[in-house]
Amino acid sequence: MSNHATDSGLLAPVWAGTDAACLVSDEAWLQAMLDVEVALARAQARLGVVPPSALTAIAEAARADRLDLVDLAVRARGAANPVVALVQALTAQVARIDPAAAEYVHRGGTSQDILDSAAMVLAARVLAGTERDLLRCADALAGLAREHRSTAMAGRTMAQHAVPITFGLKAAGWLTLVLDALDRVRQLTESGLPAQLGGAAGTLASYVEYARIAGVPGGPNHGADLMAAFADELGRPEPVAPWHTIRTPLADIGAVVAFVTGALGKLALDVQGMSRTEVGELAEPAAEGRGVSSAMPQKRNPVLATLIVSAARQTPLCAAALSQALLAEDERSAGGWHAEWQPLREALRLVGGAAATAADLCEGLQVFPDRMRANLDLTGGAVVSERLGAVLAPMLGKATAKKLLGGVALAGTGPFAQTLSATPELAGRLDAGELVELLDPTRYLGSAQLIVERVVARYESVLTCDLGRP
Repeated sequence: MSNHATDSGLLAPVWAGTDAACLVSDEAWLQAMLDVEVALARAQARLGVVPPSALTAIAEAARADRLDLVDLAVRARGAANPVVALVQALTAQVARIDPAAAEYVHRGGTSQDILDSAAMVLAARVLAGTERDLLRCADALAGLAREHRSTAMAGRTMAQHAVPITFGLKAAGWLTLVLDALDRVRQLTESGLPAQLGGAAGTLASYVEYARIAGVPGGPNHGADLMAAFADELGRPEPVAPWHTIRTPLADIGAVVAFVTGALGKLALDVQGMSRTEVGELAEPAAEGRGVSSAMPQKRNPVLATLIVSAARQTPLCAAALSQALLAEDERSAGGWHAEWQPLREALRLVGGAAATAADLCEGLQVFPDRMRANLDLTGGAVVSERLGAVLAPMLGKATAKKLLGGVALAGTGPFAQTLSATPELAGRLDAGELVELLDPTRYLGSAQLIVERVVARYESVLTCDLGRP
């Protein structure tokens, strides 16, 4: 058997083939680390520490296809991280182009500066795609909320019919979660995910020393100047201080991706339930080969929702691992830092895959109002018992009215409306017309439409703000 292996997502269909899979592949990680090395050289060239001629050679050599990825992965065992072998391989490539320039590769750098900064660059890319897909979800859900603001259906609590709601209200609830997720993603990508630069133990001493050797003025202030230039080159926020063992960015990523997949997972669980054969209120968008069973040709499984739920169940485990990153000893963790990498990558894959899948689901979701109404009528009006209880309370007393209605609903001796009208306790209290009106579920929707309008207004304010963004 070959020692070479492929991780293409065979057991992870939620992200296999998605943009997120490509954005955090081994090749992407390798190129990101090389890009960070170039950004460091560019920042040092801006400040006079690296000559422009060396920068040209480093940038030319820093291409992932010039390096043996599998060999680097194996050699990473020697230093417990891939950066040491990467720097050696990059230095050799630069030396082939310009031997003098090789001296300036990774000048003053430390492995964690490179790997952490690469992680933030890749996280920003994945979350940018997640943001776009969340906006697709929001657009589709806002449309469903508007269209079905008056489409009555059974609200369900503890898996049973509760009181009538509208499908527009349900869609507005999903939209609320998506907008909450969007807020968190944007806050993280705009003010979090900082560049990492600190040198061996977070003092920037090596960078300051190389600046002194190069005759660059500034002394200790050079470290701050370099952090600013480096962050600018990477397009990431400048850190206030190096965060080698201050792992807030990792904990933040974990918290956000767990929320996003959880929010989408709630939507997906609802779709699964409403698409049951005996419920039939929703169906996923059809596509060739989607939802098929290997044994039962009649089936159309809700596979998009299933993929989203699988991501929502896995991501919290990754988030827990990332929150443990906060327990980082001294100025460099021996094992804690190393334990972050795979959970981080899987968390990014899962959130990116879940968001893309949710966008496809929301945009193509099929709604069946007739089935919603048929299900709403299954209990013959018992779904509005709460309303009847409020109306009868002044006549019979609250406790008596509740007991009466519960007895009628649970007796199962006939349709609820028919049995209720024959109840002696109600004789002369409600005429037939009043009872019909009280039992009409479409007349007991409370403020559902108003709530839909409020949520859609929030969505529209997000769009308005987006139009004003640069």
